[in-house]
Amino acid sequence: MPIAFGIDILLSLDPIWKNKNIAFLTNDAATTSTGEKSRKALVENGFNIIKLFSPEHGIDTNGVDGAKINNEIDALTGLPVISLYGEKFAPTAADLMDIDILLFDIPDVGVRFYTYLWSMTYWLDAAAAFNKQLIILDRPNPLGGNLQMAEGPMLDMHNASFIGRYSIPIKHQCTLGELAGYFNETENIKADLEIIKCKNWERSKLFYDWNKSWVATSPAIQNIEACILYPGLCLFEATNVSVGRGSAYSFEWIGANWLNIPAITMVWQNVLSEDIKIESLPIQMGNNENQTLLKGIRIKVIDPYFFNAVLNGLLLLKIVKDIHPKNFKWQAYPTMANPTGENHLSLLLGIEDAEKLFDLPLKEWLSKMVQLLKVNHWSKDIAPFLLYD
Repeated sequence: MPIAFGIDILLSLDPIWKNKNIAFLTNDAATTSTGEKSRKALVENGFNIIKLFSPEHGIDTNGVDGAKINNEIDALTGLPVISLYGEKFAPTAADLMDIDILLFDIPDVGVRFYTYLWSMTYWLDAAAAFNKQLIILDRPNPLGGNLQMAEGPMLDMHNASFIGRYSIPIKHQCTLGELAGYFNETENIKADLEIIKCKNWERSKLFYDWNKSWVATSPAIQNIEACILYPGLCLFEATNVSVGRGSAYSFEWIGANWLNIPAITMVWQNVLSEDIKIESLPIQMGNNENQTLLKGIRIKVIDPYFFNAVLNGLLLLKIVKDIHPKNFKWQAYPTMANPTGENHLSLLLGIEDAEKLFDLPLKEWLSKMVQLLKVNHWSKDIAPFLLYD
């Protein structure tokens, strides 16, 4: 049986609330199973959507990572779009004064520091604060739902930010609908929440099993291969090593002209060669007027169903740092949510003084990381809120 998304299920129903005033938090990545944009399908099927809200990257998903998104008029529907990655993360009372129903449909990539999840939690907060019903159109997690593949660290709340509001693992193996139910209860939000489940998805299924075409969730997550590697390679954002943003290989590649690629390859083959393959691949970076050829390595996952992305990313980062003590540097990563860009590695990993851990000798560092990445309690904590087998 083909997988049906929450939007598909909603379109097959005739809910009594479809004529009420609806605010819809969505973007271009949210489509029906046949590829029609969710907001267009709903409007054409008589749902009374009167305004749209957009997350990071905007309604068209093309906004630069971390860049402020302004309010606009949606070219597809003609509806006003209020940005929740501009002047604010949450809608105001004025924004929702004429609204009865909050609706949410945005695909996620299954990673704690991807911001769509946290926009959903602010939508949840608003439903509770302003006494509105929230309806979430659920979607499968492209990384699957096998909770044995969840990876920490858990978020230390001293490092809470817009890339991690609440304490969950980096790789959580849940749908946004499941996490909405979990946060609604454990954070005592108590919103009037309804989740329209997707159908025919099993937790063992990754995106490869859906028989769907990948829709880029943001400019840098262009395919499932990037999504699989993203939980680990995103950690390089806190360094002077490129992750290939703006190229055809973003989050499938890392690069810097000082990389000793033969040394990296040799160390990797002796450590975790059963998990990934790496190959030398220089790519052109920059715009058409100012292009630079950058040395780098392309990374291919051998078995995505049992790939520990965070551990592999951390290990690759440790190897690069240790092989290049004079060239490697930690650096800030400014975004609209974190204008100074400071402490980016700690915010990504969710732990205090994360950079200092990389000064440890390899054996001690690895032991520490293995402990941090264990989240054995997560499957028990999330169990009451799981919606799929």
